[in-house]
Amino acid sequence: METVRNPLGTEPVGRLMTRFAIPSIIAMLVGALYNIVDQLFIGHAVGTDGNAATNIAFPLSTMCISVALMFGVGGASCYNLSLGRGDTKKAPFFIGNSFVMLVFCGVMLCTVTEIFLDPLLTLFGAPETVMPYAQEYVRITAFGFPFLILTTGGGHFLRADGSPGMTMFCSIIGAVINTGLDALFVFGFSWGMTGAAAATIIGQIISGCIVIWYVFFRFHTSELTKEHFIPKAAVILRAAAIGLASFINQIAIMIIQVVVNNLLKYYGSLSVYGDAIPLAASGIVMKVNQIVFSFAIGLGQGSQPIESFNYGAQKYPRVKKALLLAAGASFIISLIFFICFQVFPRQILSLFGNGSEEYFAFGENFFRIFLLFVPFVSLQPVASTFFTSIGKPIKGVVLSLSRQILLFLPLVVILPIFFGIDGITYAGPCGDFVSSIIAIVMVIAEFSDMKKREKALIAQNITE
Repeated sequence: METVRNPLGTEPVGRLMTRFAIPSIIAMLVGALYNIVDQLFIGHAVGTDGNAATNIAFPLSTMCISVALMFGVGGASCYNLSLGRGDTKKAPFFIGNSFVMLVFCGVMLCTVTEIFLDPLLTLFGAPETVMPYAQEYVRITAFGFPFLILTTGGGHFLRADGSPGMTMFCSIIGAVINTGLDALFVFGFSWGMTGAAAATIIGQIISGCIVIWYVFFRFHTSELTKEHFIPKAAVILRAAAIGLASFINQIAIMIIQVVVNNLLKYYGSLSVYGDAIPLAASGIVMKVNQIVFSFAIGLGQGSQPIESFNYGAQKYPRVKKALLLAAGASFIISLIFFICFQVFPRQILSLFGNGSEEYFAFGENFFRIFLLFVPFVSLQPVASTFFTSIGKPIKGVVLSLSRQILLFLPLVVILPIFFGIDGITYAGPCGDFVSSIIAIVMVIAEFSDMKKREKALIAQNITE
């Protein structure tokens, strides 16, 4: 049977985690570096307003990632679950249909952004001084949206096909090209925001083309034919349902970004910092924090094929072990970053260019307080991916909503009324702590349910 031959069901879980998680982490880190590299060059070449502009543009990148994860995680999870159950005929449809949806959504997002660019940037909280830089940057980067979505979402297909190294390669090649061209365009040609944007989309286009090539010519665990790429409503809806938790998590992040940007603009203008400094400093903190979440998300994604396949094959102890290894590694790595954020916030901010004393004062405080519970909240993406992997997206959605919408959003709106701009800073750790507790309780309950299933399966085998 397929469930016996497939290494996902037979190889030691620790070895599988190393094989799948490390490339996934590297791929996520490289993805996070896309924005960070741009901000590094822009910070030194353009200054605080340029950094603020990349923060204003960030919700659009988050929107791309949300769509990519919905059909990337959803399609890959459905594919692995189907293979785990031995349904080899149905499985390829999830890859083909999800691929088509990634392309379609990428083109649509690019079109909408180009048409409604100014209203979108205003909605995202762009001050008048920052608006020209944001327009210059986004007008170009929007053309890379289809390829960004293909690279991010398609990477899950490559991983589900047993090629995590290729997923890593796609991300690395794009990042290397982006970094090299950033140096050439921004510093060599003095193109400023335009140069950073052009470097970004060139790297994204090349990475996306590699994914296209792999899906059509190198996919090997199933034979993909033309019929698998013909859209079928049932297949698309199932993949979207499984990937819904990842989608909602990113959409929630995007909503938070927009709300926080507008609040920082408003309360910043009432403080000694002004409206640009909080946007620039918080943008750097958020993007540096992306590195932490790159480890957490990468570990979750690395465990996804193992959890999906073994849950479908009813090998529950292997599912538990994969999750615990991912969660443990995520906590330890995040704890190391937490120490760096508490001890070296000024040094980290300095990497992104110079600023006034007010800029560093706000940034240091934001680093230390906003990310106070980062070791615990890093467990949430691992848990959310776990529920998606085992075909229980509703629980993943609950986790996503609990942190971003149900907890953080009310706090970030209410606390500044009493504490001014500092209230935005305090909202982070308050929401993170409670949502972490919720994630741990939900995972423990799911482990209990799997224990019951395991006992029932043993009893059934004895009876037979």
